Amino acid sequence: MKILVCVNHVPDTTTKVNVASDNISLDVNGVNFILNPYDDFAIEEALKTKEKFGGEVVVVSLGGDSHKETLRKSLAMGCDRAVLLKDSYSRDSFSIAFAISEFAKSYSPEIIFIGKQSIDYDNSQMCGLIATFLGWQSVSVVVKFAIEGNSVIAEREIEGGHEIVSAKLPAVIAAQKGLNEPRYPSLKGIMESKRKPIEEINPEQCANKINVLRMRKPTAKQKGKIVGTDISAVPELIKLLHEEAKVI
Repeated sequence: MKILVCVNHVPDTTTKVNVASDNISLDVNGVNFILNPYDDFAIEEALKTKEKFGGEVVVVSLGGDSHKETLRKSLAMGCDRAVLLKDSYSRDSFSIAFAISEFAKSYSPEIIFIGKQSIDYDNSQMCGLIATFLGWQSVSVVVKFAIEGNSVIAEREIEGGHEIVSAKLPAVIAAQKGLNEPRYPSLKGIMESKRKPIEEINPEQCANKINVLRMRKPTAKQKGKIVGTDISAVPELIKLLHEEAKVI
């Protein structure tokens, strides 16, 4: 079975991100980047699927040379091959999905795994966009997964509960936390990943549908204020909610 996993190289959740001087991009100076956490679950499910059905797992990412760090970790976890769609151009989700889907057409996988969202922009669009470009079915926020014959049986989170769905292969599966417990790279895997080549490909170009006009950090929260400790404070509280907070 040919299995493709899409991963992203994102700022660590503990990193304080600042807006660059151009006001349309992030200042990456001093920022620590990691493998997108939701992609960990996608990789693990891909590896489990390979262990059950055989085949190979290819991991792909779109970006510059810095993405090789994330691809190396994916190889260390057990992926067989890594492909970097090398591009320094600032792309939106539509353009990224187009490039990945074009690569997928050349590789012809039977299933694609991807994290349910990337924690940098949190658009949660890639699963549906890639499936649309390929003309495949897709299942998002998957917490349980199985392949039965030529179909996928998946349990996914929905508002207020879960639902179980089936989809014909080939399909795109977006992994949610809880789908599995991602393995840690072994020392052997880390050493082998350093020797494995990362294939570089020039991705297909596609015009962005969205352009960033301006980025800014959210307004800092104001300190709380205690206006009293008993019922006599109610009039002052109402006044402040109306005149300062402007919520009533």
